[in-house]
Order: sequence, then C-alpha cells, then structure tokens
Amino acid sequence: MTRDELLQQLYDFTLVGNGPEVLGLTRQGLDMGLGPETLLYEALIPSLEEVGARFERGDFFVPEMLIAGKAMAGALEILRPLLAETGVETIGKIVMGTVKGDVHDIGKNLVNIMFEGAGFEVIDLGVQVAPEKFVDAVREHRPDIVGFSAFLTTTMPMFKANINALQKAGIRDQVIVMVGGAPVTQEYADVVGADGYAADASAAVARAKELLQQRRAMAPA
Repeated sequence: MTRDELLQQLYDFTLVGNGPEVLGLTRQGLDMGLGPETLLYEALIPSLEEVGARFERGDFFVPEMLIAGKAMAGALEILRPLLAETGVETIGKIVMGTVKGDVHDIGKNLVNIMFEGAGFEVIDLGVQVAPEKFVDAVREHRPDIVGFSAFLTTTMPMFKANINALQKAGIRDQVIVMVGGAPVTQEYADVVGADGYAADASAAVARAKELLQQRRAMAPA
C-alpha cells in the first residue's frame, strides 16, 4: 500500500467509524515511517471535519458523529505519546466539563476529541461539575479556555453560576469562557456573559482558535 492509499483508507474508515480498521491503519502507517503528525493532519482530522460538515448538512446524525469520534479516539491513544515525543506544540490548554446537574457527556467527549486532534491539551473534569470545581481547575491548570457543556435546558443556568464563581474568585479575566450543548444558542451565550459559543464540535475548535488569537493579539508583549 502506498502512503497516499493508506492515508485515504484511514480517512475513509474514520468517516464510517470503523475503529479496528482505524487502529490497524494507524499502526501500519507508523510502521511505514509516517509521522504521527502526518496521520493526524492528513487523514484523521480532515475526516472528522468532514463528519462535522455532514452533520451540519443533516447527512449525518449524532450516532455517526459518535462512532467516528470513537474511532479517532482509539487512534489518538496511540498517537498522543508519540506527538508528545516529537514536541508538537500544543496551541492552547482547555478545561472542559458538563455542568452540575447534567450527566450528558456525548457532545463534550466529541468536542474533546476534536480539540485534542487540533493540538489542544484537554483537561476533562467529567460530568456534574460544580462551580467550585471549575474554579479549582482554572487555578490549578491555568488554562487558556474553560468550556461548560449543558444538554438540558434546566441545567443551562449553571453557565451563569459558573461564570459568577470565576468572577468571585477573581479569575474570570484570566480565561476565555466557551459554552455549548444541544439547547444552547448564541443569544443565550451572550446573555450569560460567555466569550464564545459553538453549535458543534468542529465549530467549537474554529471558534476557540479565533478567540485565542484575539486574546494573544491583545496581550501586552
């Protein structure tokens, strides 16, 4: 198999969420001498971006996104330590969590995979994350971004509670706050005072990069 054939197959199998094939091809690619960055940036990430695009068009639904995300997560398990060795620079650090009262993590996990694939370091706090836990994590990890996820309309008010907790702790200005989840809208994000919102995983990565660039451009030299 040629380099291009392998990358094409890796792309195709990620798209349909065939985890075993994705794992096998990832290992095969490494054995052929392809670098982890090549596999990531020339096959896995473009494939997941295509999954996101199909989801936006209504050609794919949540299950398809999930199995594709899972397949890529398997490949990332192998590639992550190798990427660390090659010193691929992380473009930013993000603390993520599903808000208190909410146990949904499908969307959050997919976003995490996309962020990792795009070169972010992700600290996942899991589900049912209380405001004080977010505050502690921001203090400990000093992330560029903190992400709040909510799947239920009843838990969306926790966004405001979390932002208030960051303000009270005096660290609100140190981080970019992003919010997301099925019922969340840009309007709601604006009302609670978040810096960014995205409707899906691929849009979240693009928005995060945008916000990070803006913040770094404004930072004193």
